Amino acid sequence: MKPQELTQTSTKPPAIEMSGIRKSYRMGDEEVHALDGIDFRVDVGEFVAVVGASGSGKSTLMNIIGLLDEPDEGVYLLNGRNARSLSDGESAAIRNRTIGFVFQDFSLLPTMNAFENVRLPLLYRGMHPKEASEKAMEHLDLVGLESRAHHLPTQLSGGQQQRVAIARALAGDPQVLLADEPTGALDSKTSEEVMQLLEKSNKSGQTIVFITHNPDLALRTGRTVSISDGKIREGAI
Repeated sequence: MKPQELTQTSTKPPAIEMSGIRKSYRMGDEEVHALDGIDFRVDVGEFVAVVGASGSGKSTLMNIIGLLDEPDEGVYLLNGRNARSLSDGESAAIRNRTIGFVFQDFSLLPTMNAFENVRLPLLYRGMHPKEASEKAMEHLDLVGLESRAHHLPTQLSGGQQQRVAIARALAGDPQVLLADEPTGALDSKTSEEVMQLLEKSNKSGQTIVFITHNPDLALRTGRTVSISDGKIREGAI
């Protein structure tokens, strides 16, 4: 499908629509094609799993969806808007207000406690401090960590840190939630808790793209696509 052939089949555009996305990196003398002509669509309210081995291009795809990186070629429409036409300021505002991120390594600020980590992005978007504080505590309670609100990341287990990261992502009520291997380093019990939180968020209407190497977890989403050697196709590998 060529970029100019992108069409919308309903009055509401897809949350994510990509056509012909390519991204390459140089590693020494070698050029690595991380994404090699990706066509990918996620409708509003979908829960989609992206499955692939390490080095398949999953994280590069996620970074482009989340406006953390730009493709070399192709068209990416986010809620019907051409991502490549956005200014740096517009991209930053969309990341703060429209997209929620859950990273495998948690990405919590080590000098801030759980409450402060969840509240900070809300303050950045201009929310009144009182409202931001209430939302932060509400979402820590949602993930079962209200009693740990004033603990630093180093005082929390890996599973608790991941739940703080999820609370931070959900507190901003993002339209699109991007979860990059959120259960990769967790035990089975905590992985189950994380999946239940994601399923609950999706049932409330949130669009979720869930990157995983675990086909069993992928089966719990509404649709699975696989990525291999920078190419994507429907269904698990």
